[in-house]
Amino acid sequence: MTVESSAARGTRRGGTETGGDAGRTARAAESPKPAKRATAKAPAKTAAKAPAKRTPAKATKAAKTAKTAEQTGPATPAAPAEPQLVQLLTPEGKRVADAEYDPYVADITAEELRGLYRDMVLTRRFDAEATSLQRQGELGLWASLLGQEAAQIGSGRATRGDDWVFPTYREHGVAWCRGVDPVNLLGMFRGVNHGGWDPNSNNFQLYTIVIGSQTLHATGYAMGITKDGADSAVIAYFGDGASSQGDVNEAFTFSAVYNAPVVFFCQNNQWAISEPTEKQTRVPLYQRASGFGFPGVRVDGNDVLACLAVTKAALARARRGEGPTLVEAFTYRMGAHTTSDDPTRYRSDDERESWEARDPIQRLRVHLEAEGHADEAFFAELEEESEALGRRVREAVRAMPDPDPMAMFEHTYADGHALVDEERAEFAAYQASFEDADVTGKAN
Repeated sequence: MTVESSAARGTRRGGTETGGDAGRTARAAESPKPAKRATAKAPAKTAAKAPAKRTPAKATKAAKTAKTAEQTGPATPAAPAEPQLVQLLTPEGKRVADAEYDPYVADITAEELRGLYRDMVLTRRFDAEATSLQRQGELGLWASLLGQEAAQIGSGRATRGDDWVFPTYREHGVAWCRGVDPVNLLGMFRGVNHGGWDPNSNNFQLYTIVIGSQTLHATGYAMGITKDGADSAVIAYFGDGASSQGDVNEAFTFSAVYNAPVVFFCQNNQWAISEPTEKQTRVPLYQRASGFGFPGVRVDGNDVLACLAVTKAALARARRGEGPTLVEAFTYRMGAHTTSDDPTRYRSDDERESWEARDPIQRLRVHLEAEGHADEAFFAELEEESEALGRRVREAVRAMPDPDPMAMFEHTYADGHALVDEERAEFAAYQASFEDADVTGKAN
């Protein structure tokens, strides 16, 4: 099965869809018909035809038309087609059918649904604790994923153990799915290490701060997988703002040309810091894929079940050797870009409240309760587990040892270097001055 392209699906809004025969009819209607070959005589006849004579009246009318166009400027580009959205759970928690993606979640059990809910709840609790730790001065910075739990847990659970993940710096939920201890995510933000985990242990690369560069790393790795003859796949995460970076577009080009087994997972959370998506692109992001020669699909990023199904389909396509796919998870960043950001300066409370009504965790909870898949005992036990996770993270962060300040001068060069030696000596003297001050203070 091939993942749909941006122009290959029947219209679907919210929980309704055309699907079935109507969808197939729409796809058939959109298939381009081959153009008729021009005969050899046609160009000659056209060339031999004398140009029509322009009368004074026609010339005046043409001049007026040209002047009007010059005054009004170029015509406004036509509005893009209504974006199509894959959705399996409505905001009210109702399960809706999708003929193309239902097979990827058809065998999901009640236990697995509870597992997805647990993943989202614990990830949100960890994220909230990290935000609090930063506010208390325990972390230098934190990038919250609040509101994006479904996109990350759904896509993260779609991966296999032998797949490789290339994250940005906000994929805390994906890290959870890959078995990375949440505490290890915080060392870099506390400034005590350069990452905190071994990427080879979980096939989960270190966080990437440089915007968009990880898509190139992912594409190169995927090209290597092809040469090795393996059937694993790669998934690269980035945001709507990163889609404007040259690195991302170069990754699209290379992956398409070399048919690399990579899935580009774009979490469109509507804001690139303070820049809205409409200032970034004139068309829905998933439609950009067609310009590079591979399919794109937009999925409801607050629907964990749809994110799971769409990502499974894209990864399966990559493993079959059919090349890359762009998945645009249409979601919302309910918190700040990072803890150094103030979103109240550029977006309204009404906007946030409208997206809070589509909360991904509440959506799945309603579904679990309606289907009888979870009871109050389950939710109460999970609440206790989430609080225990918060305590563990808080205590572990505060107990992290400070690194040796002099370690920054080690391993800079293979051999000694005069300038580094000079800087090391200056910094050592600077550090010693604080010890002298403490001694003096105690003596007084």
